[in-house]
Amino acid sequence: MKTFIALFRGINIGGHHLLPMKALAAVLQDLGATRVTTCIQSGNAVFRSASRNSGVFAERLTREIGKRHGFEPHVLIIEPQTLARVIAENPFPDALRDPVTLHVGFLADAPGNPDLAKLSRLKKDSERYHLGDGVFYMHLPEGVGRSKLAAGAEKALGVPMTGRNWKTLCKLMQLVNAS
Repeated sequence: MKTFIALFRGINIGGHHLLPMKALAAVLQDLGATRVTTCIQSGNAVFRSASRNSGVFAERLTREIGKRHGFEPHVLIIEPQTLARVIAENPFPDALRDPVTLHVGFLADAPGNPDLAKLSRLKKDSERYHLGDGVFYMHLPEGVGRSKLAAGAEKALGVPMTGRNWKTLCKLMQLVNAS
């Protein structure tokens, strides 16, 4: 059994695609996951599974949620070492003074032709970003909700992305370490 982290995109946001974490845990368990722990209502889970192919498991999970709840969320499943690497490679360590301003977008694929000029145009003077290996780091001191960079990053990168703030990433790492 291996430990995995599931990052769901677009559930329980603004009253749309409602999926209680208890129901999410039940779906994971019905697919053979054990030691399922969820983290905040926007869709994060740490679990153990015998599955060796996280992409296939993510597809099964998406389909099963569709059958039970009427929508198919995008889900990205990563391994603990990926999360640890993302945390260790933070290009903005000074942003940790206010960790809710630091965000990481986990990319579904490597961007083939990211529009870096567009990213530069979208960014405010106070904002910073860095395209890493499978992730897009953003330091957004004025908040994610007011950021054109955060709103336009996925389109500029050309690949699906699901974002988490730094506090959530650290909480997920704590759950991994406790499992």
